[in-house]
Amino acid sequence: MRESDPRIVLGLHRSRYERRILTSALDLGIDAIDTSFNYHGFSAHAALAEAGRDLLPHFKVSTKVGFFQVVDQAEHSLDPGRLRRAMEQTIRDLGRAPDLVFLHNPERSLRDVPARARDALGTACAALEKAVAEGLCGAWGIASWDPRPLPDLVDDSTPKPDVLMVRAGLLTGTAVLDAAEALAAHWDLGTDRLWGMSPFGGRAGDPLWSRLDARLFIQAAGAELSGLQAAFRTAYWLPRVGAVAVGTDDPSHLRELIATLRYDADGTSVRAYRRFLRERADRQPH
Repeated sequence: MRESDPRIVLGLHRSRYERRILTSALDLGIDAIDTSFNYHGFSAHAALAEAGRDLLPHFKVSTKVGFFQVVDQAEHSLDPGRLRRAMEQTIRDLGRAPDLVFLHNPERSLRDVPARARDALGTACAALEKAVAEGLCGAWGIASWDPRPLPDLVDDSTPKPDVLMVRAGLLTGTAVLDAAEALAAHWDLGTDRLWGMSPFGGRAGDPLWSRLDARLFIQAAGAELSGLQAAFRTAYWLPRVGAVAVGTDDPSHLRELIATLRYDADGTSVRAYRRFLRERADRQPH
C-alpha cells in the first residue's frame, strides 16, 4: 500500500452488530473490520458471526485480546495462557481464524518495576508471535490507548509486531503522539503498518467539531467537507497512519468518511499544530 492510499477499518467497539452495516461496508469498498474479545459484553465474536458469517470471508478481520471476564467485571492480563485461550475461543466463535490479533492495551498490566514490566510485555508479545506460527491468527500487533510507558519497555529482544494501532486525531495529546512515533521508529514500521483509532476521541457528536474548523488542515481550498469530515481526514496525520478504525452503525456516516479520502491534509499545517502542542505541553507545570 502506498502512503497515498489511506484505508478505513470499520470499528465495532460500540456496534449493534447488525448485518446491514457489514453489507454496506462491503458495498462501499471497506473490507476490514476490527473488534475485540471483550466488546459487546464479551460476545462480540459470536454476535459478528451470527450477523454475517457468510460475509466474513470477504473481510480482513482483526480483533484484540487482553481483557477477560471475571464475575461481573473485566480485568486485564498479559498471561500467555489466558491470551492463547482467548484466541482459541475467538476461532470457535468466529468460525475462522482472525487475520490479525492485537495485544490489547498492554500498558494496563505494565505498572510493575521496569525490569518485570519489560519481561511481561516481551512474554506476551512472544505468545502472540507463537500464535501466528501455529495458525491461530494471520498476524499480530499491539493496540495501545496510552503508549507512553511502552518505548522504555521495548528493546531488541522484544518481538516486532506486524501492526501498531494507537489513538489518532486532533484530540490526541502530544505525549501520546510522540510515544506512538517512538515505537514505530524502534520497530521500523512504515505507515502501512500503523493504524489510528478513535479519530474523534469518542466524541463525534461533541459541539466542538462545529466550533473547530478542521478544514484549515486540508490541502484543497474550498474542499466540500464538513468540520467533522476534515477532522477525520486530518487524523491520518496525527500520527502518520495508513488506516483509521472508526465505528458507526449508520451506512451514511461511512459514505461521508469515504468521501474525505479524495482529499489530503496539509503537512505544513499539521506540523505547525504539532509544534503548538509541544510548546503548550512544555509550558505546563510538571
